[in-house]
Amino acid sequence: MPDYVNFLAGLSRTRKILLQMVFDTVLVAFSFIAAMALRLESLGFVWDRALVLTLLAAIIVTLGTFMALGLYRALVRFVTGRVLVAVSKGAMASAVTLYVVGLGLDAGLPRSVPIIHAVFVFLTIGGVRFMARQMFRKPDQIGKKPVIIYGAGESGLQLLNSLYHGRDYLPVAMVDDNKALQNLMIGGLRVYSPNALGQLITRFGVQVVLLAIPSMGRKRRREVVAALEDLQIEIKTIPGMSDIISGKAEISELRSVTPEDLLGRDPVAPDPALLGQNVTGKVVMVSGAGGSIGSELCRQLLGQEPETLVLYEVSEFALYTIESELCATKKALGYQTKIVPILGSVQHRKRLGTTIGAFGVQTIYHAAAYKHVPLVEENVVEGVRNNVFGTLEITSAAKTHGVESFILISTDKAVRPTNVMGATKRIAELICQAQAQEGGATVFSMVRFGNVLGSSGSVIPRFSAQIDQGGPLTVTHRDITRYFMTIPEASQLVIQAGAMAKGGDVFVLDMGEPVKILDLAISMVKLHGLVPYFVDHPDQVLPDQGDIPICITGLRKGEKLYEELLIGNDPEKTQHPRIMTASEVSLAMDDLRAVLDRLLAACEKFDLPAIIAILHELPLQYCPLHDEISDLLWCMALSEGRDDQAAALAEAGQ
Repeated sequence: MPDYVNFLAGLSRTRKILLQMVFDTVLVAFSFIAAMALRLESLGFVWDRALVLTLLAAIIVTLGTFMALGLYRALVRFVTGRVLVAVSKGAMASAVTLYVVGLGLDAGLPRSVPIIHAVFVFLTIGGVRFMARQMFRKPDQIGKKPVIIYGAGESGLQLLNSLYHGRDYLPVAMVDDNKALQNLMIGGLRVYSPNALGQLITRFGVQVVLLAIPSMGRKRRREVVAALEDLQIEIKTIPGMSDIISGKAEISELRSVTPEDLLGRDPVAPDPALLGQNVTGKVVMVSGAGGSIGSELCRQLLGQEPETLVLYEVSEFALYTIESELCATKKALGYQTKIVPILGSVQHRKRLGTTIGAFGVQTIYHAAAYKHVPLVEENVVEGVRNNVFGTLEITSAAKTHGVESFILISTDKAVRPTNVMGATKRIAELICQAQAQEGGATVFSMVRFGNVLGSSGSVIPRFSAQIDQGGPLTVTHRDITRYFMTIPEASQLVIQAGAMAKGGDVFVLDMGEPVKILDLAISMVKLHGLVPYFVDHPDQVLPDQGDIPICITGLRKGEKLYEELLIGNDPEKTQHPRIMTASEVSLAMDDLRAVLDRLLAACEKFDLPAIIAILHELPLQYCPLHDEISDLLWCMALSEGRDDQAAALAEAGQ
């Protein structure tokens, strides 16, 4: 900063107020002299004693009015348009004082002078403050990064004022699609057409564009971001309108635009009756309560105010985390729901039965599962035990204790599975279908959907971490696609689907259009203002080609190129536009249990070929991409060259 600016900024608060009052005294006197000179076209009046006394009275009243209105409590560098209200009231008080005192002293004051004086006071005192504000806000003085605000509406203006008060960014221009706003001055900045962005970025050296349209739908947001991607700038956004209105976030809380902002669709408003039907005032249990889906289910369920929410989770840390969060939310919002954390595995029949019976559970959302495809391929027995027999145990316990509703969280990978994880989830569906066919008080249903944005192990957090590390981003195949849905939307749809169940229903969520993962990787790099480029090997670095390398690594174990949501082709509509119901192949419980008994025996013997054979035997349409078994312990035993596989695996502790 220049020396005089540093000097002014370093003054004490009292001295700053005194300095303002001195300046205002001079400006009020100047305004009076200018008004008289303009009216009389002469300066002979300056020695008139009555006029001098009139001016002194006006100065005292004007400064007193400013002080009473708090003008001197406002920091000059942070003044806004509201300061003009105080200035205008002070100018009016000054004019009235001139008129009244002038009459009382018979000063011969022309009647038009108070009016001209008030105008000059308003212009000079208000103008000087805004000039001082600009002096303190020059980018070369305070080192702020120049930014462009996209959106010149009310939110854009609020963001503009917030940034002026901050220390990080200096707005240099605004852009807006609305032609009625273009070329206008808003908050001291000119509004341009989005077509001028390239020129503005070069002209001002801008590296960041701030999106200030919180009510913008995801479709329109995708279009805007797509237009900005190739400008090699970082894109940040303000929180959504719902978060701003609810007080969860401030408009000045800027964050980077994420794929979650772009991939998810504009959600359909949930049906309150469906959301609360199986939840409000009831005892609800969520298995796998600490997982990505389970934890979001708990958040949504708490909002429906169940009588008791039982969190059933095998991971101590995950259980502690979600319980702490829910208890804090409960306290903040005044909910009366009793939150019960229970450590336990869904494979433990007695633990499940005791928990369900002790709390009188009425609704169960079964989200507990091993879901990471490569890990389950490498740990087949544990994947089968947890996903298949865990589901068998919890459905049996639910039936025994008269649970009213049981909803299985399934996956699109259960459709024509190419991996063990998908096959086990399809068997879990068969178990629920068989339990429903047997009859009883419990209504069993399944909800099948694809990837959720931001879940643990999801591609998006992995890409984000790889970008933070400087790359490379690893994509398994150029043509691989996936369905995506936000976790809150998926959780709300699961709750609503369960409320529509009649028994044995297989619900399928409308996931929208599939997303090409390679395009997603490229967009994520560009959203950070970086340039992506392709390499043949993860260790290859070509800085002259761009900033972040992308490497195609090949499909992982059990990974499909495309995912499906239906086995058949006859989905039926439900009362919710994004929930369908499908008719899928099922087995009677007696027939299924006979196969499951053999599957359990194979697991206990660690007989991998038998397990795989049973997966082929069941009506799963299981079609693995490779014939080789990928289980790590199995492969280790075979790699030792021992012919007696059973003995080798027994020694491995299975």
